[in-house]
Amino acid sequence: MGQNWKDVFGVRNISAVTFAVSDMSRSVPFYRKLGFELLHGGEAASFTSFKAGGSFVNLIEAKGYEGRWSGRTIFRVDDADAQYRLQGEAGLSPDEPQDAPWGERYFHISDPDGHELSFAEVLSRS
Repeated sequence: MGQNWKDVFGVRNISAVTFAVSDMSRSVPFYRKLGFELLHGGEAASFTSFKAGGSFVNLIEAKGYEGRWSGRTIFRVDDADAQYRLQGEAGLSPDEPQDAPWGERYFHISDPDGHELSFAEVLSRS
């Protein structure tokens, strides 16, 4: 009998993502406005860590970093529209939420260095 890939690799979820940023003092306030909890570092640090639900978002300052699209990080939320409103109230400008044919309601926002963040809610199927 073959082994399940989960048993072989032991991966259960993503623990953290780390983004290179060009200016920590500009990036930390952005992630705070998203509602992430600062755990370590801050505006004057070269490394900062935030709690994001059951995972972590890390920022590492890379002098001379030229922001370029690094892919997309997707955060699962219970209510995409509520998350969208909270970000707007915090002074951020996310894209309008939309429904996807694969059963999610989502929206994107880019951080100050161009990293694309997506907030997605699973839609119930009737």
